[in-house]
Amino acid sequence: MSLRVTHYGEPILRKIGTPVEIFDAQLKELADAMLETMYHADGIGLAAQQIGQALQICVLDVRPPEGANLHFDCRFDGKALPLDVIMPLALINPQVEITDPSPEVYEEGCLSFPAVNGRVTRPAGVRCRFQDLAGEPHVIEANGLLGRCILHEVDHLNGVLFIDQMDKGDLNKNASRIKQLKRASRDFLKGK
Repeated sequence: MSLRVTHYGEPILRKIGTPVEIFDAQLKELADAMLETMYHADGIGLAAQQIGQALQICVLDVRPPEGANLHFDCRFDGKALPLDVIMPLALINPQVEITDPSPEVYEEGCLSFPAVNGRVTRPAGVRCRFQDLAGEPHVIEANGLLGRCILHEVDHLNGVLFIDQMDKGDLNKNASRIKQLKRASRDFLKGK
């Protein structure tokens, strides 16, 4: 079941997620619905706040399309595994630490900001400790697109949006679209 994606201007996007404590069939159903929503919107990551829930869960899938040449390093629980083995991935109660602070700039988008893209500088490498859908602990270390996606989604779980870190010039170029989204969200919330 595809869910509605929240847009900029809806207060839930600024809420810090509550830690997940119950690992049951309902959590698995939520993760499955989030993945379906993400795929339907052609995204690579989705946080609970983006479907209207302030919880510490996000999903991601950065497997490149057929023929795409994306390269990044990834270790899952200390092992280099093929992406098809670990993706799609649900990160529950994630805790991130920076392993390579070298700044990398990349143009990001966000499902909560349709038609808004801009350059965001993020650290090159991360380590993320998280729980899976059964509550089992894991560690993923990544750089490149996967590392960036983890940072973007974990930011969402903490009420931080990519526009908060966007290049100022790109933010200015997107200012009218961002205001339009905020107005549309305000109108949507009034009509509820």
